[in-house]
Amino acid sequence: MESLPTQQDGNILIVDDDAGILTSAQLFLKQYFKKVYVELNPEKIQSQFNKNVIDIVLLDMNFQKGKNDGEDGFKYLQKILEIKPDILVIFMTAYGDIDMAVKALKKGAIDFVTKPWKNEKFLTTLETANKLALSRRQLEELKNTRQYQSDQEAKETEGFIGLAPSFLKVKDAMDKISSTDAGVLLLGQNGTGKGLAAKYIHQNSDRNNRPMITIDMGALTESLIESELFGHEKGSFTDASQQKKGRLELAHKGTLFLDEIGNLSLKAQAKLLSVLQNQKFSRLGSNKEIDIDVRLICATNMPLYEMVEQGTFRQDLLYRINTVELVMPSLNDRLTDIPLLLEYYLAQFKARYNKKKLNISTKEVAKLQRFNWPGNIREFQHATERAVILADQDHLSASDFQNANSFSNNSPKSDSLNLKEMEIAFIEKAMQIHQGNITHAAKELGIDRLALHRRLEKYGLQ
Repeated sequence: MESLPTQQDGNILIVDDDAGILTSAQLFLKQYFKKVYVELNPEKIQSQFNKNVIDIVLLDMNFQKGKNDGEDGFKYLQKILEIKPDILVIFMTAYGDIDMAVKALKKGAIDFVTKPWKNEKFLTTLETANKLALSRRQLEELKNTRQYQSDQEAKETEGFIGLAPSFLKVKDAMDKISSTDAGVLLLGQNGTGKGLAAKYIHQNSDRNNRPMITIDMGALTESLIESELFGHEKGSFTDASQQKKGRLELAHKGTLFLDEIGNLSLKAQAKLLSVLQNQKFSRLGSNKEIDIDVRLICATNMPLYEMVEQGTFRQDLLYRINTVELVMPSLNDRLTDIPLLLEYYLAQFKARYNKKKLNISTKEVAKLQRFNWPGNIREFQHATERAVILADQDHLSASDFQNANSFSNNSPKSDSLNLKEMEIAFIEKAMQIHQGNITHAAKELGIDRLALHRRLEKYGLQ
Protein backbone atom coordinates (compact mmCIF):
# COMPACT_ATOMS: atom_id res chain seq x y z
CA MET A 1 0.00 0.00 0.00
CA GLU A 2 1.31 3.46 -0.92
CA SER A 3 1.93 5.64 2.14
CA LEU A 4 0.26 9.02 2.47
CA PRO A 5 2.40 12.14 1.91
CA THR A 6 3.69 13.88 5.03
CA GLN A 7 1.78 17.07 5.73
CA GLN A 8 3.71 20.24 6.46
CA ASP A 9 2.75 23.12 8.70
CA GLY A 10 1.70 25.97 6.47
CA ASN A 11 -1.47 27.85 5.55
CA ILE A 12 -2.13 28.52 1.87
CA LEU A 13 -4.81 30.69 0.27
CA ILE A 14 -5.57 30.14 -3.44
CA VAL A 15 -7.34 33.01 -5.21
CA ASP A 16 -8.67 32.32 -8.71
CA ASP A 17 -11.95 32.99 -10.54
CA ASP A 18 -11.94 29.49 -12.05
CA ALA A 19 -13.69 27.05 -9.69
CA GLY A 20 -12.09 24.09 -11.47
CA ILE A 21 -8.60 25.45 -10.86
CA LEU A 22 -9.41 26.03 -7.18
CA THR A 23 -10.76 22.52 -6.69
CA SER A 24 -7.83 20.92 -8.50
CA ALA A 25 -5.18 22.93 -6.62
CA GLN A 26 -6.85 22.42 -3.26
CA LEU A 27 -7.21 18.64 -3.68
CA PHE A 28 -3.57 18.33 -4.69
CA LEU A 29 -2.07 20.65 -2.03
CA LYS A 30 -4.19 19.30 0.85
CA GLN A 31 -2.12 16.13 0.65
CA TYR A 32 0.97 18.13 1.62
CA PHE A 33 -0.23 21.10 3.68
CA LYS A 34 -2.52 21.18 6.72
CA LYS A 35 -4.59 24.21 5.70
CA VAL A 36 -5.51 25.11 2.12
CA TYR A 37 -8.18 27.80 1.68
CA VAL A 38 -9.76 28.85 -1.64
CA GLU A 39 -11.39 32.08 -2.77
CA LEU A 40 -13.21 32.83 -6.08
CA ASN A 41 -13.66 36.55 -5.47
CA PRO A 42 -10.41 38.55 -5.02
CA GLU A 43 -12.40 41.30 -3.32
CA LYS A 44 -12.85 38.92 -0.36
CA ILE A 45 -9.12 38.49 0.31
CA GLN A 46 -9.35 40.82 3.31
CA SER A 47 -12.14 38.65 4.72
CA GLN A 48 -9.96 35.55 4.36
CA PHE A 49 -7.17 37.26 6.29
CA ASN A 50 -9.63 38.22 9.01
CA LYS A 51 -10.85 34.62 9.41
CA ASN A 52 -7.68 32.61 8.85
CA VAL A 53 -3.93 32.65 9.45
CA ILE A 54 -2.37 32.78 5.97
CA ASP A 55 1.32 32.20 5.16
CA ILE A 56 1.24 31.99 1.34
CA VAL A 57 -1.14 33.36 -1.29
CA LEU A 58 -1.42 31.71 -4.71
CA LEU A 59 -2.84 34.55 -6.80
CA ASP A 60 -4.21 34.42 -10.33
CA MET A 61 -2.96 37.23 -12.57
CA ASN A 62 -6.11 37.79 -14.61
CA PHE A 63 -9.68 38.04 -13.32
CA GLN A 64 -11.44 39.48 -16.41
CA LYS A 65 -12.25 37.47 -19.52
CA GLY A 66 -10.20 38.44 -22.52
CA LYS A 67 -7.45 40.10 -20.48
CA ASN A 68 -4.00 38.61 -20.09
CA ASP A 69 -1.87 41.61 -19.17
CA GLY A 70 -1.72 40.69 -15.49
CA GLU A 71 -2.91 44.13 -14.30
CA ASP A 72 -5.63 42.61 -12.11
CA GLY A 73 -3.06 40.45 -10.39
CA PHE A 74 -0.73 43.42 -9.79
CA LYS A 75 -3.64 45.41 -8.33
CA TYR A 76 -4.58 42.68 -5.86
CA LEU A 77 -0.91 42.01 -5.05
CA GLN A 78 -0.59 45.62 -3.91
CA LYS A 79 -3.72 45.30 -1.74
CA ILE A 80 -2.45 42.07 -0.20
CA LEU A 81 0.93 43.60 0.66
CA GLU A 82 -0.80 46.61 2.19
CA ILE A 83 -2.77 44.27 4.45
CA LYS A 84 0.18 41.98 5.28
CA PRO A 85 3.56 43.34 4.11
CA ASP A 86 5.41 40.11 5.00
CA ILE A 87 3.02 37.71 3.24
CA LEU A 88 4.44 35.50 0.49
CA VAL A 89 2.64 35.77 -2.86
CA ILE A 90 3.08 33.41 -5.81
CA PHE A 91 1.45 34.40 -9.10
CA MET A 92 -0.44 31.93 -11.33
CA THR A 93 -1.12 32.53 -15.01
CA ALA A 94 -1.99 30.58 -18.11
CA TYR A 95 0.56 32.62 -20.03
CA GLY A 96 4.17 31.90 -19.24
CA ASP A 97 5.38 35.35 -20.12
CA ILE A 98 8.95 35.99 -18.88
CA ASP A 99 8.58 39.77 -18.89
CA MET A 100 5.43 39.49 -16.79
CA ALA A 101 7.25 37.17 -14.38
CA VAL A 102 10.07 39.68 -13.92
CA LYS A 103 7.56 42.46 -13.36
CA ALA A 104 5.71 40.32 -10.79
CA LEU A 105 8.92 39.75 -8.84
CA LYS A 106 9.70 43.47 -8.89
CA LYS A 107 6.22 44.24 -7.59
CA GLY A 108 6.70 41.97 -4.56
CA ALA A 109 5.80 38.41 -5.58
CA ILE A 110 8.32 35.71 -4.66
CA ASP A 111 7.68 33.31 -7.56
CA PHE A 112 5.59 32.57 -10.64
CA VAL A 113 3.88 29.35 -11.85
CA THR A 114 2.08 28.64 -15.10
CA LYS A 115 -1.23 26.86 -15.65
CA PRO A 116 -1.63 24.01 -16.26
CA TRP A 117 1.11 23.17 -13.79
CA LYS A 118 3.29 20.13 -13.44
CA ASN A 119 2.64 18.65 -10.02
CA GLU A 120 6.26 18.09 -9.07
CA LYS A 121 7.38 21.63 -9.96
CA PHE A 122 4.23 23.12 -8.46
CA LEU A 123 4.83 21.31 -5.16
CA THR A 124 8.52 22.26 -5.09
CA THR A 125 7.62 25.94 -5.53
CA LEU A 126 5.12 25.77 -2.65
CA GLU A 127 7.48 23.83 -0.37
CA THR A 128 10.28 26.33 -0.93
CA ALA A 129 7.94 29.23 -0.18
CA ASN A 130 6.60 27.44 2.90
CA LYS A 131 10.09 26.95 4.34
CA LEU A 132 10.68 30.68 3.96
CA ALA A 133 7.30 31.46 5.57
CA LEU A 134 8.02 29.18 8.53
CA SER A 135 11.48 30.71 8.98
CA ARG A 136 9.96 34.18 9.05
CA ARG A 137 7.30 33.09 11.52
CA GLN A 138 9.86 31.46 13.82
CA LEU A 139 12.04 34.57 13.66
CA GLU A 140 9.07 36.76 14.56
CA GLU A 141 8.14 34.44 17.43
CA LEU A 142 11.74 34.55 18.66
CA LYS A 143 11.74 38.35 18.51
CA ASN A 144 8.45 38.46 20.40
CA THR A 145 9.75 35.99 22.98
CA ARG A 146 12.93 37.99 23.50
CA GLN A 147 10.94 41.20 23.75
CA TYR A 148 8.62 39.56 26.27
CA GLN A 149 11.57 38.27 28.27
CA SER A 150 13.19 41.70 28.13
CA ASP A 151 9.96 43.39 29.25
CA GLN A 152 9.50 40.86 32.05
CA GLU A 153 13.09 41.28 33.23
CA ALA A 154 12.70 45.04 33.15
CA LYS A 155 9.58 44.74 35.32
CA GLU A 156 11.38 42.41 37.69
CA THR A 157 14.20 44.91 38.27
CA GLU A 158 12.00 47.99 38.65
CA GLY A 159 12.21 47.42 42.41
CA PHE A 160 16.01 47.58 42.32
CA ILE A 161 15.96 51.12 43.66
CA GLY A 162 17.53 53.14 46.44
CA LEU A 163 19.30 56.38 47.32
CA ALA A 164 21.18 55.29 50.44
CA PRO A 165 24.97 55.69 50.06
CA SER A 166 25.56 51.96 50.75
CA PHE A 167 23.16 51.00 47.94
CA LEU A 168 24.42 53.60 45.45
CA LYS A 169 28.01 52.46 45.99
CA VAL A 170 27.13 48.89 44.98
CA LYS A 171 24.90 50.02 42.09
CA ASP A 172 27.69 52.26 40.75
CA ALA A 173 30.04 49.27 40.73
CA MET A 174 27.41 47.22 38.85
CA ASP A 175 27.08 49.93 36.20
CA LYS A 176 30.86 49.80 35.66
CA ILE A 177 31.11 46.01 35.35
CA SER A 178 27.87 45.25 33.48
CA SER A 179 29.37 45.82 30.02
CA THR A 180 32.27 43.47 30.76
CA ASP A 181 32.32 39.67 30.92
CA ALA A 182 33.85 39.68 34.40
CA GLY A 183 32.62 37.02 36.79
CA VAL A 184 30.64 38.50 39.66
CA LEU A 185 30.18 37.15 43.19
CA LEU A 186 27.25 38.69 45.08
CA LEU A 187 27.43 38.34 48.85
CA GLY A 188 24.98 39.43 51.53
CA GLN A 189 22.17 38.34 53.79
CA ASN A 190 19.02 36.63 52.53
CA GLY A 191 16.50 39.06 51.10
CA THR A 192 18.96 41.83 50.21
CA GLY A 193 18.23 41.61 46.48
CA LYS A 194 21.10 39.50 45.12
CA GLY A 195 18.79 38.00 42.46
CA LEU A 196 17.63 41.46 41.36
CA ALA A 197 21.26 42.60 41.23
CA ALA A 198 22.15 39.67 38.94
CA LYS A 199 19.26 40.55 36.60
CA TYR A 200 20.29 44.21 36.63
CA ILE A 201 23.85 43.30 35.59
CA HIS A 202 22.59 41.00 32.83
CA GLN A 203 20.10 43.54 31.46
CA ASN A 204 22.80 46.17 31.19
CA SER A 205 25.34 43.83 29.58
CA ASP A 206 26.09 43.12 25.92
CA ARG A 207 24.48 39.70 26.43
CA ASN A 208 21.01 41.08 27.18
CA ASN A 209 19.61 39.74 23.89
CA ARG A 210 20.21 36.24 25.24
CA PRO A 211 18.60 34.71 28.35
CA MET A 212 19.86 34.74 31.90
CA ILE A 213 19.55 31.15 33.12
CA THR A 214 19.22 30.67 36.88
CA ILE A 215 19.89 27.69 39.11
CA ASP A 216 19.01 27.84 42.80
CA MET A 217 21.56 25.47 44.30
CA GLY A 218 19.82 25.61 47.65
CA ALA A 219 16.65 24.14 46.15
CA LEU A 220 18.30 21.09 44.56
CA THR A 221 19.57 17.85 46.05
CA GLU A 222 23.21 17.01 45.41
CA SER A 223 22.21 14.25 42.97
CA LEU A 224 20.19 16.70 40.86
CA ILE A 225 22.64 19.60 40.78
CA GLU A 226 25.01 18.04 38.22
CA SER A 227 22.15 16.97 35.97
CA GLU A 228 20.64 20.47 36.08
CA LEU A 229 24.00 22.14 35.48
CA PHE A 230 25.51 19.87 32.83
CA GLY A 231 22.47 18.04 31.44
CA HIS A 232 22.41 14.32 30.69
CA GLU A 233 22.02 11.74 27.95
CA LYS A 234 19.18 9.27 27.80
CA GLY A 235 19.92 6.28 30.03
CA SER A 236 22.80 7.97 31.87
CA PHE A 237 21.08 7.18 35.17
CA THR A 238 17.91 5.43 36.34
CA ASP A 239 15.41 8.22 35.73
CA ALA A 240 17.06 9.63 32.59
CA SER A 241 14.32 8.63 30.16
CA GLN A 242 15.39 11.21 27.56
CA GLN A 243 18.21 13.56 26.69
CA LYS A 244 18.21 16.84 28.61
CA LYS A 245 20.20 20.02 28.01
CA GLY A 246 21.77 21.48 31.13
CA ARG A 247 21.55 25.10 32.25
CA LEU A 248 25.13 25.71 31.09
CA GLU A 249 24.15 24.78 27.55
CA LEU A 250 20.95 26.85 27.68
CA ALA A 251 22.94 29.87 28.84
CA HIS A 252 25.28 29.79 25.83
CA LYS A 253 26.08 33.39 24.75
CA GLY A 254 24.06 34.61 27.74
CA THR A 255 24.43 34.71 31.52
CA LEU A 256 24.37 31.86 34.02
CA PHE A 257 23.30 32.85 37.53
CA LEU A 258 24.20 30.33 40.23
CA ASP A 259 22.29 31.29 43.35
CA GLU A 260 23.39 29.83 46.69
CA ILE A 261 26.62 28.53 45.13
CA GLY A 262 27.87 27.61 48.59
CA ASN A 263 25.64 24.52 48.39
CA LEU A 264 27.60 23.09 45.44
CA SER A 265 29.30 19.77 46.27
CA LEU A 266 33.08 19.47 45.96
CA LYS A 267 32.64 17.09 43.02
CA ALA A 268 30.40 19.56 41.18
CA GLN A 269 32.77 22.40 42.13
CA ALA A 270 35.62 20.58 40.39
CA LYS A 271 33.56 20.07 37.23
CA LEU A 272 32.38 23.69 37.23
CA LEU A 273 35.96 24.92 37.61
CA SER A 274 37.01 22.79 34.64
CA VAL A 275 34.19 24.24 32.56
CA LEU A 276 35.13 27.80 33.45
CA GLN A 277 38.78 27.18 32.58
CA ASN A 278 38.19 25.33 29.30
CA GLN A 279 34.83 26.80 28.20
CA LYS A 280 33.58 23.32 27.35
CA PHE A 281 31.81 20.46 29.12
CA SER A 282 30.15 17.09 28.60
CA ARG A 283 26.64 16.01 29.51
CA LEU A 284 26.32 13.23 32.08
CA GLY A 285 26.64 9.92 30.26
CA SER A 286 28.52 11.40 27.29
CA ASN A 287 32.16 11.98 26.33
CA LYS A 288 31.29 14.52 23.65
CA GLU A 289 32.52 17.99 24.55
CA ILE A 290 30.23 20.99 24.02
CA ASP A 291 31.74 24.46 23.60
CA ILE A 292 30.05 27.22 25.57
CA ASP A 293 30.39 30.96 26.07
CA VAL A 294 28.71 32.14 29.27
CA ARG A 295 29.08 34.95 31.75
CA LEU A 296 28.89 33.66 35.31
CA ILE A 297 27.25 35.48 38.20
CA CYS A 298 27.16 33.73 41.56
CA ALA A 299 25.48 34.58 44.85
CA THR A 300 25.47 33.25 48.38
CA ASN A 301 24.87 34.24 52.00
CA MET A 302 27.30 31.57 53.16
CA PRO A 303 30.83 32.42 54.45
CA LEU A 304 32.81 31.14 51.45
CA TYR A 305 36.20 32.22 52.84
CA GLU A 306 35.58 30.28 56.04
CA MET A 307 34.41 27.34 53.95
CA VAL A 308 37.70 27.46 52.01
CA GLU A 309 39.61 27.20 55.32
CA GLN A 310 37.38 24.29 56.35
CA GLY A 311 37.95 22.53 53.02
CA THR A 312 34.29 22.58 51.96
CA PHE A 313 34.74 25.11 49.14
CA ARG A 314 37.56 25.12 46.60
CA GLN A 315 39.87 28.10 46.83
CA ASP A 316 40.69 28.01 43.11
CA LEU A 317 36.96 28.11 42.26
CA LEU A 318 36.45 31.06 44.62
CA TYR A 319 39.22 32.95 42.85
CA ARG A 320 37.65 32.09 39.49
CA ILE A 321 34.14 33.34 40.33
CA ASN A 322 34.96 36.52 42.24
CA THR A 323 36.71 38.68 39.67
CA VAL A 324 34.40 41.33 41.11
CA GLU A 325 32.96 40.80 44.58
CA LEU A 326 29.99 42.88 45.72
CA VAL A 327 28.32 42.83 49.13
CA MET A 328 24.65 43.77 49.06
CA PRO A 329 23.79 46.04 52.00
CA SER A 330 21.15 44.92 54.48
CA LEU A 331 17.95 46.93 54.80
CA ASN A 332 19.01 47.91 58.32
CA ASP A 333 22.05 49.55 56.70
CA ARG A 334 19.87 51.55 54.31
CA LEU A 335 16.84 52.50 56.39
CA THR A 336 16.67 55.86 54.58
CA ASP A 337 15.45 53.91 51.53
CA ILE A 338 12.31 52.65 53.29
CA PRO A 339 10.08 55.57 52.14
CA LEU A 340 11.17 54.99 48.53
CA LEU A 341 10.70 51.22 48.72
CA LEU A 342 7.36 51.65 50.47
CA GLU A 343 6.12 53.98 47.73
CA TYR A 344 7.09 51.41 45.09
CA TYR A 345 5.54 48.38 46.83
CA LEU A 346 2.41 50.22 47.95
CA ALA A 347 1.68 51.32 44.38
CA GLN A 348 2.15 47.73 43.22
CA PHE A 349 -0.05 46.08 45.84
CA LYS A 350 -2.74 48.79 45.93
CA ALA A 351 -3.29 48.18 42.22
CA ARG A 352 -3.18 44.38 42.59
CA TYR A 353 -5.71 44.26 45.44
CA ASN A 354 -7.86 47.18 44.23
CA LYS A 355 -7.22 49.40 47.26
CA LYS A 356 -6.27 52.59 45.45
CA LYS A 357 -7.33 54.93 48.29
CA LEU A 358 -4.97 53.33 50.79
CA ASN A 359 -2.34 55.71 52.24
CA ILE A 360 0.11 56.06 55.09
CA SER A 361 1.30 59.18 56.92
CA THR A 362 4.89 60.40 57.06
CA LYS A 363 4.89 59.81 60.84
CA GLU A 364 3.96 56.14 60.37
CA VAL A 365 6.62 55.73 57.69
CA ALA A 366 9.18 57.14 60.12
CA LYS A 367 8.18 54.42 62.58
CA LEU A 368 8.89 51.77 59.93
CA GLN A 369 12.41 53.15 59.70
CA ARG A 370 12.91 52.34 63.39
CA PHE A 371 11.89 48.70 62.99
CA ASN A 372 14.39 45.89 62.74
CA TRP A 373 14.19 44.09 59.38
CA PRO A 374 16.15 40.83 59.72
CA GLY A 375 14.57 39.50 56.51
CA ASN A 376 15.67 42.64 54.65
CA ILE A 377 13.84 43.85 51.52
CA ARG A 378 12.08 40.53 51.00
CA GLU A 379 10.58 40.76 54.50
CA PHE A 380 9.65 44.41 53.93
CA GLN A 381 7.95 43.56 50.63
CA HIS A 382 5.93 40.74 52.20
CA ALA A 383 5.02 42.91 55.20
CA THR A 384 3.75 45.61 52.85
CA GLU A 385 1.67 43.14 50.86
CA ARG A 386 0.20 41.67 54.03
CA ALA A 387 -0.65 45.16 55.34
CA VAL A 388 -2.46 46.04 52.12
CA ILE A 389 -4.40 42.76 52.05
CA LEU A 390 -5.54 43.03 55.67
CA ALA A 391 -6.26 46.77 55.69
CA ASP A 392 -9.84 47.57 56.77
CA GLN A 393 -9.49 51.34 56.48
CA ASP A 394 -7.90 53.77 54.03
CA HIS A 395 -5.09 54.67 56.43
CA LEU A 396 -2.24 52.30 57.24
CA SER A 397 -0.26 52.46 60.48
CA ALA A 398 3.18 51.07 61.24
CA SER A 399 1.62 48.32 63.37
CA ASP A 400 -0.11 46.98 60.24
CA PHE A 401 3.32 45.95 58.95
CA GLN A 402 4.06 43.63 61.86
CA ASN A 403 3.25 39.98 62.20
CA ALA A 404 0.36 39.63 64.64
CA ASN A 405 2.08 36.66 66.26
CA SER A 406 5.48 38.25 66.73
CA PHE A 407 6.86 41.60 67.80
CA SER A 408 10.45 40.99 66.81
CA ASN A 409 10.21 43.59 64.05
CA ASN A 410 10.05 46.52 66.43
CA SER A 411 12.80 45.36 68.73
CA PRO A 412 16.04 47.29 68.36
CA LYS A 413 18.63 46.02 65.92
CA SER A 414 20.54 43.19 67.56
CA ASP A 415 23.86 45.04 67.34
CA SER A 416 22.42 48.37 68.48
CA LEU A 417 23.47 49.93 71.81
CA ASN A 418 21.68 53.20 71.13
CA LEU A 419 19.57 53.98 74.21
CA LYS A 420 17.07 56.11 72.25
CA GLU A 421 16.46 53.32 69.71
CA MET A 422 16.03 50.78 72.49
CA GLU A 423 13.63 53.00 74.44
CA ILE A 424 11.49 53.69 71.37
CA ALA A 425 11.40 50.00 70.49
CA PHE A 426 10.36 48.92 74.02
CA ILE A 427 7.65 51.60 74.21
CA GLU A 428 6.23 50.60 70.81
CA LYS A 429 6.32 46.94 71.76
CA ALA A 430 4.52 47.55 75.07
CA MET A 431 1.88 49.73 73.40
CA GLN A 432 1.21 47.08 70.79
CA ILE A 433 1.06 44.23 73.29
CA HIS A 434 -1.54 46.16 75.31
CA GLN A 435 -3.36 47.44 72.20
CA GLY A 436 -2.71 51.12 72.97
CA ASN A 437 -3.77 51.00 76.62
CA ILE A 438 -1.36 53.52 78.20
CA THR A 439 -2.02 52.44 81.80
CA HIS A 440 -1.20 48.79 81.10
CA ALA A 441 1.75 49.66 78.84
CA ALA A 442 3.21 51.98 81.50
CA LYS A 443 2.89 49.24 84.10
CA GLU A 444 4.62 46.79 81.74
CA LEU A 445 7.48 49.29 81.30
CA GLY A 446 7.74 50.05 85.03
CA ILE A 447 6.91 53.75 84.70
CA ASP A 448 3.82 55.84 85.48
CA ARG A 449 1.22 57.02 82.92
CA LEU A 450 2.51 60.61 82.82
CA ALA A 451 6.07 59.47 82.16
CA LEU A 452 4.85 57.30 79.29
CA HIS A 453 2.74 60.17 77.93
CA ARG A 454 5.81 62.41 77.87
CA ARG A 455 7.85 59.82 76.01
CA LEU A 456 5.08 59.14 73.50
CA GLU A 457 4.91 62.86 72.76
CA LYS A 458 8.70 63.24 72.68
CA TYR A 459 9.18 60.47 70.13
CA GLY A 460 6.04 61.23 68.09
CA LEU A 461 4.50 57.86 68.90
CA GLN A 462 0.96 59.06 69.70
